[in-house]
Amino acid sequence: METTFPFLMPKRPRRLRASKGIRRLARETRLSVDNLVAPLFIVDGKGIKDPIDAMPGQYRLSIDVLLQEVNEIYDLGIPAIALFPAIEDSLKDPYGTECLNEKGLYPKAIQAVKSACPGLLVITDVALDPYSSDGHDGIVDGGVIDNDTTLAVLAKMAVLHAESGADIIAPSDMMDGRVMAIRERLDEAGHINVAILSYTAKYASAYYGPFREALDSAPKALDGVPTDKKTYQMDPANGEEALRELHIDLEEGADMVMVKPAINYLDVIHRLSMESDVPVAAYHVSGEYSMIKAAVQAGWLDEKAAVLEATTAIRRAGASVIFTYFAKQIASWLKS
Repeated sequence: METTFPFLMPKRPRRLRASKGIRRLARETRLSVDNLVAPLFIVDGKGIKDPIDAMPGQYRLSIDVLLQEVNEIYDLGIPAIALFPAIEDSLKDPYGTECLNEKGLYPKAIQAVKSACPGLLVITDVALDPYSSDGHDGIVDGGVIDNDTTLAVLAKMAVLHAESGADIIAPSDMMDGRVMAIRERLDEAGHINVAILSYTAKYASAYYGPFREALDSAPKALDGVPTDKKTYQMDPANGEEALRELHIDLEEGADMVMVKPAINYLDVIHRLSMESDVPVAAYHVSGEYSMIKAAVQAGWLDEKAAVLEATTAIRRAGASVIFTYFAKQIASWLKS
């Protein structure tokens, strides 16, 4: 076929796409197993692997089954897990008292994981919603979330987690001042090397539904109690606010910062990564996971291609730590 384009074209970007090898050499963003954190749900009991309907492939695990799972995760090279407890309703009250039970599910799980797999990092969630009969991250007083009363409980919870063996404390509550309160209490208790990963920009998102089903932790519709979390989680319309939260968390001693959710907030991840002098994490949340799973089950998406594209986009935006329910699959795919 005769060319109709006779003049020279010195710049041809397709040269760097011409083969698999040259695409590898020219690749700007690399997703590694080192970037991954595997979130896991735990329940009391023995021999329990309870499937979560809204999250195909995810389960509520009793501690004995959890230990089998974490060994697989560690063998895949994933450096960290994040634990989330599903607490029995009988143990919940308006003050989240169970969160300070030294013999409760969460401390037992942390201790068991660190004993069985010392090299695996354990990241713990600090918030009251799994323990609260109101389903809120803070203590409700007269229909209002009492920020400062909540801080004292969160700080005590963080110390309990550290004493149980947690490597990283991750406050997800979005109360003002919680990083400082937790840092002070940790240091006073001698846990100066336990890091804080703050959920710095946690948005009041529609994508948390499957997670709340997994933990039965949705806000309850009670007299005078708000039925959403918009007075403390961030407005999805706001970006500058995330930077204000970032600077406060850094001043208060956060060692890492988090954006949650991930895919709808890639711009926020990027802005924080440009401003932050500590690692930025992103949470590829339950709703994002479930949407991909549903599309795959319907035959509309290739799972591997969709998951790797999504998590590479999160990495490209600037996150060096990615919480994802696909962690085990990604680690296996990267090995192959």
